[in-house]
Amino acid sequence: MSSAAIDFTLGSRRLLSVPRALSTWSFGLEQVLSQALPDAPAPGPDGLRILSAPTERLAAIAARYPGFVAGGRQDYRRHYIDMTGSFEDYMARFSGKTRSTLRRKAKKLAEETGGTTITEHRSPAEIEAFLAAALPLSARTYQARLLDAGLPDSPEARRTMLEAAEDDRMRGFLLHAGLRPIAYLSLPVEGATLVYAHLGYDPDHARLSPGTVLQMEALERLFAEQRYRWFDFTEGDGAHKAMFGTGSAQCSSLVLLRPTLANRALLASRGAFDAGVAQAKALAERSGALAQIRARLRA
Repeated sequence: MSSAAIDFTLGSRRLLSVPRALSTWSFGLEQVLSQALPDAPAPGPDGLRILSAPTERLAAIAARYPGFVAGGRQDYRRHYIDMTGSFEDYMARFSGKTRSTLRRKAKKLAEETGGTTITEHRSPAEIEAFLAAALPLSARTYQARLLDAGLPDSPEARRTMLEAAEDDRMRGFLLHAGLRPIAYLSLPVEGATLVYAHLGYDPDHARLSPGTVLQMEALERLFAEQRYRWFDFTEGDGAHKAMFGTGSAQCSSLVLLRPTLANRALLASRGAFDAGVAQAKALAERSGALAQIRARLRA
């Protein structure tokens, strides 16, 4: 059981967070692709949260918790890369224009920053060095400042990463401009799957696409290992994931709460809030103001 929260977010900004004691039922990519349901966990005092479950199996999932109230549902495409074949095979799926654009991004970043280098981190000592550089950088990103979605900085998270590194189940990458780290990528390894856990970059260099540059270099190195079957972009959609992915699966995340009056009121409020945000977003898209609103929310 863990502490979790029901968040009310507008764009990338959390407006309100209501804590709940929830257990977590999280689905790996291979479970999603096979439509398999692993053993269901016992619910926490308030219920449980379901992370990235195959949408087609939601009825079967809810049936395991009769009487619980569902809410906060998010549906999205879970993107992934099929890593069979070579990096050259992977790049061939992009158009010539896209490949040229990716090369120009890397060249422009190097030219404007005086040169770039990328370091790879695997062993416990290397992961310690990775964290020493990446954590201060993560704290500056809007994901960390507004959503608590930066690289985790807790003794438990550090211990988990170091234990994974001892078993060769951890990959970390840093992009440096001179001696200064400007982007990081954290990838735990689960069996034959690389898990896209955290990507972040210096907001001062955002216009130079450091995250994209680091992603491409990391993928080239990871393909060369010839060890992995999948690269899992995990829950949540996005242009970056859609661009790099070779396939996707329909997934959903939601919470199942015990049917108390407080929980019912909370989920009703969250549903009304989400509906209002969706309506406002549709209006902003029609008026052409959505991009400006998103930029202001991240400021």
